[in-house]
Amino acid sequence: MPKQVWTNTSFTIESPDAVEEPGYGKARRAAYLAGKDLIDMPPGVNSLHENFLTGLKISTDSPFLGHRTRDEDGKVGPYVWQTYNEVYKRVKNLGSGLAQRGLNRQDPVGLYSINRPEWSLGQQASYMYAYTTVPLYDTLGDEAIEYIINQTEMRVCFATYDKAQKLIKLKAKLPTLDTIVVMDTFPESFIPDSKAFGVDVIAITALEAQGAQVVTEPNRPGPDDCATICYTSGTTGLPKGVILSHRNILSVATAVNYRCQNRRFTLITPNEIHISFLPMAHVFELVLQQLVIMNGARIGFYAGDTGKLLDDVAELRPTVFVAVPRLFNRIYDKVLSGVKAKGGAAAFLFKTAMAQKQAGLKRGTVNHWLWDKLVFANVRAKLGGRCRFLFTGSAPIAPDVLQFLRACFSCDVFEGYGQTETSAGLSITFSGDYSAGHVGVPLGCCEVRLRDIPEMNYTSKDEPRPRGEITVRGNSIFSGYFKAPDKTAETLENGWCRTGDVGQWDEFGRLVIIDRVKCIFKLAQGEYIAPEKIENVYCKHELVAQAYVHGDSLQASLVGVIVPDEESFIPWAKAQGFEGESLADFVDQPELKKKLLQQLVAYGKASGLKGFENIRALTLEAEQFTIDNNLLTPTFKLRRNDAKNKYQAQIDAMYASLNA
Repeated sequence: MPKQVWTNTSFTIESPDAVEEPGYGKARRAAYLAGKDLIDMPPGVNSLHENFLTGLKISTDSPFLGHRTRDEDGKVGPYVWQTYNEVYKRVKNLGSGLAQRGLNRQDPVGLYSINRPEWSLGQQASYMYAYTTVPLYDTLGDEAIEYIINQTEMRVCFATYDKAQKLIKLKAKLPTLDTIVVMDTFPESFIPDSKAFGVDVIAITALEAQGAQVVTEPNRPGPDDCATICYTSGTTGLPKGVILSHRNILSVATAVNYRCQNRRFTLITPNEIHISFLPMAHVFELVLQQLVIMNGARIGFYAGDTGKLLDDVAELRPTVFVAVPRLFNRIYDKVLSGVKAKGGAAAFLFKTAMAQKQAGLKRGTVNHWLWDKLVFANVRAKLGGRCRFLFTGSAPIAPDVLQFLRACFSCDVFEGYGQTETSAGLSITFSGDYSAGHVGVPLGCCEVRLRDIPEMNYTSKDEPRPRGEITVRGNSIFSGYFKAPDKTAETLENGWCRTGDVGQWDEFGRLVIIDRVKCIFKLAQGEYIAPEKIENVYCKHELVAQAYVHGDSLQASLVGVIVPDEESFIPWAKAQGFEGESLADFVDQPELKKKLLQQLVAYGKASGLKGFENIRALTLEAEQFTIDNNLLTPTFKLRRNDAKNKYQAQIDAMYASLNA
């Protein structure tokens, strides 16, 4: 697609029916909509099942779902593919088999595994027969699993054998669960063993065979039927079930597709290959897959180990790469630390090339005839070498990392913003807009207005830019939280969804995220702190892998827990004269912590942090924050309350030392 520089005086306009309400700015929408209605679903498509039929019509016997083979020793091999026609046949049989289990229209069907083709089969079968999918993050703890299954009164759940075993162990607390459809191989003895607990276990292939033998006709859903109850991963407390309709999800995919066709997003063709590794239980991946399906393209699933993701990427060579900032930050760190290690002429060449590519971005081009081949080809090869665009979402990405990615990969790098409650999509940057520091333009399926937050001194009347809490309404907005009217009332007001994020309109009418309503705290002297912003700065330092910044209103300064980057930190520590071999050998050395603190404070100042935004003391942690140790959500966001509880003793000790 030819590149272009968007020169609109404003990317957004006031909505045709925008009215002035006390405490709110006027609603705005994408300028390209002009007087048109908000984007809904494609003509003639009324459900996610019919979206699949669209992809089927485009690609018929072309590849659709791919996975890597494994030999007897567990070693992964090449990708093998099922075509659209093959998947359609399996989905129809599977849905028919589910119907014979006595499920009624809109009944819940659980999906419990890491990303794999069988998840898609169970999902599509549920859509065909108007069941409600209830995804379960594969890392959920027992309490959350019990809560979700019991709240939805789930009877049937698709699961891999390891997850099925977990469900059987919990069966005494799961009175409604009576059928588990196992997605992979399992021992025959598991069937009678489970029967003793009151659960009928059946292989997915056996359920398909039953459905093919006695055909039950589909009970197709309508636009406003519930497609999924997507439980938020949550950084605190039990998850909330977000009710999303077929219209909600499809309107976002359709709105992105509309941009593709109007040169505001890279054109997606049937030849695209998307690698699926972001959790399918998260609505971000769900919507992305609907966009892929809408265009008859293919989905290749990673082999299940995120630590070996780049091996899967090298084998699949995707044309589309979608990830969260955490992964892109690691690419940024590794490339720059590699350049620094080489030094000399190689480092000079890289810096020269990067400077010229960055200058090109300002002129509206991501390509350079020399540097793309001479310097950046090796970086592009890390993602397979043929990515046509990258996409980042789920959390903020630093502007310099975004520009770095555009320069290295010589393609559009889109940043999206949204939430589960907005069906993942609210706004996305434009193709050809190579500026940074904003999240682009509202999608055509929704419109946005800013709510005044006087207690934080943000109002829609602020000069030169209106500011306030981002609220959104449109075809993509959820209808409520499942069985939680009180929480629904806190988030939905007269059709407007409160995001909890503070935004402003920039001079071109693009949306900029500047703060968080709840994820902030005030220090003793009155300054408001947004810890995530500070953590993002520290995590860009080559010595830092992860960071947790803490403060409260009874203290005058911030403290932090830092997980060092093992590859760069250990050589650096040894160069400073400290002894040790592993991270655990270094983390308790006081003088080393002082030296690292000096590095981070200097780096923070150079990165624009105010004096009070820098930490004054730190604890070093050898163990990474992970989903398994309950410090990260499945979308890699810090579980702040759990981190506080885990490190409370260290926090107290750091403040004691500062106040001594």
